[in-house]
Amino acid sequence: MPDSMGKRQRRDAKAKKAVDREERRQARAKRREDRAAGLIEPGTPIEPSEDLSYLDVIPEVESEDTDTARPSEQPPAR
Repeated sequence: MPDSMGKRQRRDAKAKKAVDREERRQARAKRREDRAAGLIEPGTPIEPSEDLSYLDVIPEVESEDTDTARPSEQPPAR
């Protein structure tokens, strides 16, 4: 029976996660320094919205007006 039993894979996965964690930590620290120096605006960066001009119909948001019920939603006639 091998002595590893998946230990090597777990060790490698943990090491990869540790490297990723360290990279994210360094990126956060750099952003904090840049914000303190005034190079970037404070707060979460907001990306521009996706261009929807290629769509034929732009989806409309349904309002929750009770006055404009659809025929299928109206109660049956008596």
